[in-house]
Amino acid sequence: MTSTPPPHPPVTTPSATKKAAPALDHIPKTGIGYSRCRNWFVIVLHILSARRCCMKIRTILSGFIGLSLALGVLGGSVLAQQTYVLTVQELNKGLQKAPSLQQKGFILIDVRTDDEHLTGFIPGTDYNIDFREIGRRHTELGAKLDDHIVVYCQSGHRSNIAAETLAGLGYQHVYNVAGSMNAWNEAGYPVDFPGR
Repeated sequence: MTSTPPPHPPVTTPSATKKAAPALDHIPKTGIGYSRCRNWFVIVLHILSARRCCMKIRTILSGFIGLSLALGVLGGSVLAQQTYVLTVQELNKGLQKAPSLQQKGFILIDVRTDDEHLTGFIPGTDYNIDFREIGRRHTELGAKLDDHIVVYCQSGHRSNIAAETLAGLGYQHVYNVAGSMNAWNEAGYPVDFPGR
C-alpha cells in the first residue's frame, strides 16, 4: 500500500504540524492473542514483480532480529487502515500553543476506565470513554470524519485499539499517544483531576 503523507497533527501552529509520525499500515483484526491489538506489524507491498518483491522483503528484514516472516496474498477488498502516533512531547507542545484547552484544534479522549480517569488525566481531556465502548459511543464526540482525534490510555495499548476502532469507523485523523499516561507522568507534565 502506498502511504500518503500524514495529515497535520492536532496542534494549532504550522511549525508544530510536521511532527506526527504515521503508524505502520496494518490489516485489521489480524493480531496475535487479542486480535485487535497490534503487537506486531504488517508491511503491505504492492509490487507486480515477484523478484522485486523478494528483494524488497530481504532488504527490510535484514535490519530486524527475531522477526518471523509469513508471506501471503490478500484477496478481495481488504483495506489497510492507518492511524498516527504522537509523542507526549508533541501533545504537550500542541496543548501549550493552543489559545485555550477548549480551542486546541483536536478532540482528546482518555480511553481508560472511569476509576483510572479519577486518578488523574491529561489537562484538556474532552471525554473519558472506555476503549471497549468507543465503537458504540463514538457519536457522543460530535466529531466529523475529518476531525483530529487524539486517544490515550495508561500505556498506549488500549488507546491503540481505540485508534484502530475509530479508523475502522472512517475517522481519518486519529492519533495514539505513545506511552500514554505512563510517558506523560514520566515526562513530569501536569495532571488534572475531576472537579478542578
